[in-house]
Amino acid sequence: MESIKAVFFKPDPQAQVRKCNQLIRQNTRKLDRDIAQLKVVENKARASIIAANKRAQRNPSQANQAAKDTRIFAKELIRIRKQSSRLITSKAQLNSVAMQVTEAFAVRKIEGSIRSSVGIMKDVNSLVRLPELMGTMRELSQELVKAGIIEEMVGDSLPDQLEEEDEEEAETEVDKVLGEILQDRMGKVAATPTTPTPAQEPVAEEEDEEDAEAMLDQMRGRLEALKS
Repeated sequence: MESIKAVFFKPDPQAQVRKCNQLIRQNTRKLDRDIAQLKVVENKARASIIAANKRAQRNPSQANQAAKDTRIFAKELIRIRKQSSRLITSKAQLNSVAMQVTEAFAVRKIEGSIRSSVGIMKDVNSLVRLPELMGTMRELSQELVKAGIIEEMVGDSLPDQLEEEDEEEAETEVDKVLGEILQDRMGKVAATPTTPTPAQEPVAEEEDEEDAEAMLDQMRGRLEALKS
């Protein structure tokens, strides 16, 4: 019945507004959930860095491995923060889209017509590229095209490629993160004297390495899950 109406009658403006607002709210809730989950993962990464640093202080024989672990966790923390920053920016864009859509429908109610918006189209195109929102943002873009707010997008929008970071700059960023989290602890680790290790120590060291790898795999898994 609805499809027959769509052929003979123009879309109901109020229904279009409700549909667009529903999709915008849906996407906003998704971003809020993802940002909150990234905060949890970030806290775990920070805790893992501190734990590895304390392990090195307790047992100098594990200082080298602990230093490697802290740098690995720091790199993951940087990835998490970048992804979180990207989602926060996307939420701001989505809020901008919501305000512009509301304004566009209000103008149509007054003037009886609607003009396509380059600003909305630019924001929507950017949000469609976000893996976390790709499906629902495509649906929203289709609704906005039907309403005449944006023009139909040509071609498929693909996720933006991540910029390759210079290795030296990446290491500098890792040092900065470790300095932020550990503060004066880094000097303590470097200055710790070496002492003879008990015979059973290699076993404990292997267990610590396995724990660090398991935590790293868990964090990476949660990051990938947020993108799907």
